[in-house]
Amino acid sequence: MPRTRTPPVEMDDHAPDSAPRRQRSIQSIEVGMRVLDALAEASQPLPLKEIARHADMPPGRAHPYLVSFMNVGLVKQNPLTGLYELGPGALRLGLAALEQLDPLTEASQEAALLANQTDLSVALAVWGQLGPTVVRLDEPRYPLHVNLRVGTVMSVFNTITGRVFAAYLPERMVRSMLEDEHRRVVGGASAEIGSFDSPEVQGLLAEIRAHGMGRGLSVPLPGVNTLCAPVFRADGNIALVITLFGPQGVFDAEIDSPAGRLLRHHAEQASRRLGHASPTVTRSLR
Repeated sequence: MPRTRTPPVEMDDHAPDSAPRRQRSIQSIEVGMRVLDALAEASQPLPLKEIARHADMPPGRAHPYLVSFMNVGLVKQNPLTGLYELGPGALRLGLAALEQLDPLTEASQEAALLANQTDLSVALAVWGQLGPTVVRLDEPRYPLHVNLRVGTVMSVFNTITGRVFAAYLPERMVRSMLEDEHRRVVGGASAEIGSFDSPEVQGLLAEIRAHGMGRGLSVPLPGVNTLCAPVFRADGNIALVITLFGPQGVFDAEIDSPAGRLLRHHAEQASRRLGHASPTVTRSLR
């Protein structure tokens, strides 16, 4: 018996190439995630009725999902209280996701958006072996001609970026870096490390922690204003700093200005991408 061939499907030449295609999904998984989200957002184990309420479904519908999630270890139930909470399987997934996160990759997406929205220069800096080091630089259509490039090492106290790191890093790390910086710049041991404890310096660091952001007017470069915001890892430790800078006549560098609010938003978004869900840390790690 001859085999019939299925004719090829012809594409409509008039159909728009950019028309979005909805990928096939499993609705039950999406619904079940509402149950897991309810447990993830809770600060304590929950009864079935509370889970169902947060998941916006009847208890009778939520319960089978809980049973299935318990079977695979994503949820566990206290045999004495009957309350539900996330299980060891959820912990393994969370830890695996955190290990795969790269702070620079996650923050770079936010830096590009920030530069596009503000038309100002944006730099990402990490804490390197020699101090705060620029690892990414996004410049506007009309670049600001400053001596800042990828690989530039910034001073700990003489730049706003460095001060933001100093406000959130452990004190011993900051003191050690200050000593190394002094040896490179001046030579010999530093006799001024004690200035770290001065009321002026501690006041600057406290102000950064209070606002969750550092601000500099013509510091360290005359005519250039700066705003810096920290990005945190899931454990609350600082991962990097986003620096927004521009000409003094164009960028007023006010913390509560539209540009300042955008910087805060993107820094918080980058922190959330790294698993840091709590508000900006306002304490110094000693």
